[in-house]
Amino acid sequence: MKATRLDDEHARRNIEAGHWTGNLVDGYLATAAERSPEATAVVDRGRRWTYCELDGAVNRFASALRGRGVGRGDVVSWLLPNRAEAVVVHLGTIRLGAVSNPIIPIYRHRETAFILRQAGSKVVVVPRLFRDFDYPAMLDEIRDEVPGLETVVVVDGGDGRLSFDELLDEGRADGVRTPRAPDDIALLLYTSGTTSAPKGALHSHHTLDHENRSIVDFFGLSATDVVFMPSPVGHIIGVLYGLQLPFMLGSAVVLLDVWEPGRGLELIEEHRCTFTVAATPFLHGLVHHPSLPDRDVSSLRVFACGGADVPPELVRAATSALGCTVSRGYGSTEYPTASACNADDPVDKRARTDGRPIGPAEVRLAPDGELQVRGPELFLGYLDASLNAAAFTDDGWLRTGDLARIDDDGYVEIIGRQKDIIIRGGENISAKEIEDQLFEHPAVADVAVVSSPDPVLGERVCAVVVPETGREVTLPGLVEWLTARRTARQKLPERLILLDDLPRNPSGKIQKFRLRELAREHTTLESTRK
Repeated sequence: MKATRLDDEHARRNIEAGHWTGNLVDGYLATAAERSPEATAVVDRGRRWTYCELDGAVNRFASALRGRGVGRGDVVSWLLPNRAEAVVVHLGTIRLGAVSNPIIPIYRHRETAFILRQAGSKVVVVPRLFRDFDYPAMLDEIRDEVPGLETVVVVDGGDGRLSFDELLDEGRADGVRTPRAPDDIALLLYTSGTTSAPKGALHSHHTLDHENRSIVDFFGLSATDVVFMPSPVGHIIGVLYGLQLPFMLGSAVVLLDVWEPGRGLELIEEHRCTFTVAATPFLHGLVHHPSLPDRDVSSLRVFACGGADVPPELVRAATSALGCTVSRGYGSTEYPTASACNADDPVDKRARTDGRPIGPAEVRLAPDGELQVRGPELFLGYLDASLNAAAFTDDGWLRTGDLARIDDDGYVEIIGRQKDIIIRGGENISAKEIEDQLFEHPAVADVAVVSSPDPVLGERVCAVVVPETGREVTLPGLVEWLTARRTARQKLPERLILLDDLPRNPSGKIQKFRLRELAREHTTLESTRK
């Protein structure tokens, strides 16, 4: 697998400036294991993994895949919660020279089949059961749609399936020796945007390594820090700061697989966690949990918050309640962190803006106010190269689709989006995908899907429907319709507004800004006819 958008000038500029240093993502783990083999690397559900154990498991996973015919550039997909096995799969895949492809475990048949098919995945690793969902059964049901898939590995497996432990037993602790280069593609991560289908973004060792090093420098992190990671490791946040950054530091990461703020506070206190990156619902949950006054979270010094709208009042309240630096930040799968604030920035800037550009990151505004970014961590194009033209300007800047302003001090503030997406708890949800499915409902004459504000999740999915004459449309009915089509849970509408007609402009386009205004007026879950 190769970058679909990387020119020699871009590479030369980053190498000469020292932004791309030639490090391999998995190399930090090997170095730390040699230096401090008995130090704690991962804490997962009460189990402590040492650096020696983790590095050995990564080696065994890589060599076992090699024995099954997986090689450099092949794609290994995985749908795993925040558990140590995800670390092993991600870094073991990369150590082999293959491409790690995390898929968030809330995805179901439709999304998973599309990704496995487009990525050409040779291997997929799944839990046997997570949140009462049977992942091996799902793969059985979509197997005909992904003819290139050769091996299914089940964590905590059974029933005659290849288990994760059995696969590790096939490998060797001394691993594999694969010729690799820092400009090799290491990560294929899908993100949902304005189109119905997810888009596969490509990152190399170079881009991932620069992002992590920039965060280490920006927040002054060291081996004494302990990372708390509740963000899903199938997201860019979880990949970067849960599966890579701790081992760059030679420190530990504490994983939480099922979010519960009370448990989060317990883990921060027990393991003296100092640093985390997570979306708004995680911050809100910690700050408003009734057990917070009884917990000693004085070790926590940085909570970097992004992935969804972050209310200024929450930043101020969290700064006081947690006694740490709470920072808004801006980034995406394509450009992980363009801007943020740290302890040097005043609280007002941390609350009201999305920060200042980090290191060599560049930001600018297009004439229409769209924010455009470029820099050393910019992804290297989409797997589907036909998507690149719309994503980049002619001079190499990423079109973010977000509207912003930049103040006199250089701080970025996101004020809206061009992209027709809904960001629910850090998840990008395509409105068009939901609309396309709801249009097929026999009781729906017309439909638009927009965001509805929510103080915890940032936004929820709101369906605005014109019913067919004489037909009844209910929220439970729409949810049942979508669920039957195996739509991921987070995409299901949580609010419904019924209208006689959708507002349209003279050219016939739906005026979604008017629908968003209407949705802001109705923040209860009941249907409302206007």
